[in-house]
Amino acid sequence: MIFITAKFRVLPEHADRWPQIAEEFTTATRAEPGCLWFDWSRSIDDPTEYVLVEAFRDDEAGAAHVRSEHFRTAQRTLPPHLAETPRIVNVTVPQQDWSRLGEMAVPGSE
Repeated sequence: MIFITAKFRVLPEHADRWPQIAEEFTTATRAEPGCLWFDWSRSIDDPTEYVLVEAFRDDEAGAAHVRSEHFRTAQRTLPPHLAETPRIVNVTVPQQDWSRLGEMAVPGSE
């Protein structure tokens, strides 16, 4: 799978509304057949920073995402709300889902 984590620094005046601002893009991406997950979190240290954790089935699914109309729309509509260019980590991982964190196993939660 392609595993991507991106940090979005949002302008302070838009930070509280970011989930609504990105909602159309988020919903459309989650509906893509090759999208495994597409989840936003807000930093507890910096209220203007959102972290996006996303995964796509394979290179083909990742390419389809970047070619999609909703991606092109997001390229126009999201940057005006940002304080800087998002930072990203993008890697290919030989798995298709989350692994369990054995060092913090919860008994009986298998």
